[in-house]
Amino acid sequence: MGRARTLHALHRATPLVTAVALLSLLTACGDGADTTGAAQTPAGTSGRTTGPGTAITESPVTQSGGAAPRCHTSELRASIGRPSPGAGQRNFPIVLTNTADRTCTVRGYPGAAFVDSSGKQLGPDPKRSPDTPTTVTLTPGRSAWAGLSFASPEISGARTALPTALLVTPPDERDPLKVTWTAGEVPVAGNESSVRLTVVQPGTGG
Repeated sequence: MGRARTLHALHRATPLVTAVALLSLLTACGDGADTTGAAQTPAGTSGRTTGPGTAITESPVTQSGGAAPRCHTSELRASIGRPSPGAGQRNFPIVLTNTADRTCTVRGYPGAAFVDSSGKQLGPDPKRSPDTPTTVTLTPGRSAWAGLSFASPEISGARTALPTALLVTPPDERDPLKVTWTAGEVPVAGNESSVRLTVVQPGTGG
């Protein structure tokens, strides 16, 4: 009688055991795969390999079209362009030309100083006009210019001197370029003797 009860109990438990086993099997089959059957890739990896133990680092994205480097004094030639007379004013374009074989940029105000034959500066440093600087890109052979102007000494009555050269320092540089000055006397002191400079802009100012 005890044996019959034991067999009956095992017979009733069999469907429950089978159901639990089936559920465990389905759960195990779901690990490592999504609902479409595609293999899961651990987060943070590229999924690319070339062999055991080899990791591939993805190349970083690089930005194209970056700004060209600044023009250095050694890469430029300075000259004085054709003067443009105004009402009681003398206006001259200071021209900077790229003589290098690479593209470079200039931005802001150049430095300028009139000097005599011994290299002594004549008059104070020029004043800067209230302009907004922009970056000028110079491919090889291209030019940028800045305006140099002062009141005609004959009208202003300022004291004058006759320079032999104009020293031009490109923006953000320290070494100047020497340009022979042939445009006569310049104001160095007294009434309306200020010399003014503008920011560089594309072209030759002609």
